[in-house]
Amino acid sequence: MKRIITIQHTQSVHHTNGMIGSWTDWDLTNLGKEQANNIGIKLKEELSKDNVYVMYSSDLKRAKQTAEIVAKHLNLEPFINEALRERNLGSAVGKSVQWLRENQTAWEKTIDDRCVPDAESRRETWNRLEPFYNDIVSSDDENILIVSHGDTLSIFNAMWLGLKPDDLNNCDLFGFAGGVSHFIEDDNGKHIIKRISDMSYIK
Repeated sequence: MKRIITIQHTQSVHHTNGMIGSWTDWDLTNLGKEQANNIGIKLKEELSKDNVYVMYSSDLKRAKQTAEIVAKHLNLEPFINEALRERNLGSAVGKSVQWLRENQTAWEKTIDDRCVPDAESRRETWNRLEPFYNDIVSSDDENILIVSHGDTLSIFNAMWLGLKPDDLNNCDLFGFAGGVSHFIEDDNGKHIIKRISDMSYIK
């Protein structure tokens, strides 16, 4: 049996100042650090001390800081992987949400649309994440923690359910900042989502 826990990074500065997240390298807020600490405390209480865990994190600071805070409670050292980055919004990176509203060149109705011409499409994010996903699902590691971002984890959720990229034109499964999700692959290879974006961990 394989167990995967995903953590969407906690409150970041860009959640409070009207700026774009994406590849802009924002820090956590003080509240975000407190939320990450609470996640670590609760996971330490919940996870079996007899199991060996491995943790992966996006290299962007808001995810990396979340991972490092949680990891201290679990005596882990996160492995940093750029495949777990948030979707790249191109020229919108470093800009405000208002700037994007005023300069958006297309509505993202499909996974191939781009809000600005040089942005990463959701299909490209899928293709970036897929090798990492395949590696961890096929690995011998039975207990895995992943710290990443909202859009990227929504694609992870779809992959876990066996959806194809084009299915994202018709459905989505997004979480919230600080949400913790539990995924299980049973001994028959069945993929189960036990919890999705559980916000009780941050309190």
